[in-house]
Amino acid sequence: MTTAGKGFARTVVAAAGALLTLTAVAAAPAQAAGYRYWSFWESDGKSWTYATQGPATARPADGDAIGFRFALSQGTSDTSKPSVAPGFAEICAGVEKKDGSKRVAVVVDFGGPKDTPPGETPPAKPVETGCAQVREDATGAEALAEVAKPLRYDGAAMLCGIAGYPARGCGEPVAEGGEQSTPPSASAAPATQASGSDGEGGGPSFGVLAGGAAVLALGGAAIWKARRRG
Repeated sequence: MTTAGKGFARTVVAAAGALLTLTAVAAAPAQAAGYRYWSFWESDGKSWTYATQGPATARPADGDAIGFRFALSQGTSDTSKPSVAPGFAEICAGVEKKDGSKRVAVVVDFGGPKDTPPGETPPAKPVETGCAQVREDATGAEALAEVAKPLRYDGAAMLCGIAGYPARGCGEPVAEGGEQSTPPSASAAPATQASGSDGEGGGPSFGVLAGGAAVLALGGAAIWKARRRG
């Protein structure tokens, strides 16, 4: 084999080794991680449904119920729902509708012990409910502000705290053992809210494997040509 051919061979061997290492890492089960964040729920009066939009854009109607739950979750499919039923009649009992306004039942669930971030103390009362009477075009966020101030948002308008809880952080990823895997950051956002089941399974992506296959194929062709020249 010529010197050039040997150079090609060494390059391809190195590329193949790197690919095998990358594939092994990608194929290894990823450490399970969830997110601590305020999830937003809507209701038809019977059960809670994970909201398809944020409270800043949702506009509940008179007689609707909205819920907020702080929880450690690994996706929208397993996010804990508010522990109190969406009972508009009970929550807004005695509150009469006024002209130009609407009534919205609001449930705020601060979560359980496993949901509490390190160093934080949840409110003594685990669940707060209230009947917000707001203007007819008010959003869910405005209804929430009527019953559970103060609210805290990050720079991307993500809801980070309700009634002062938690006092810091915003949607941090949490490692399998329950500890935060990164320091509190107001810019962090729970990818599970938007990505759903993307990447589920922890295996290598098609793009990684396809790209690696192309590298090996080109490398093999280079070796074959080098041998012919040698």
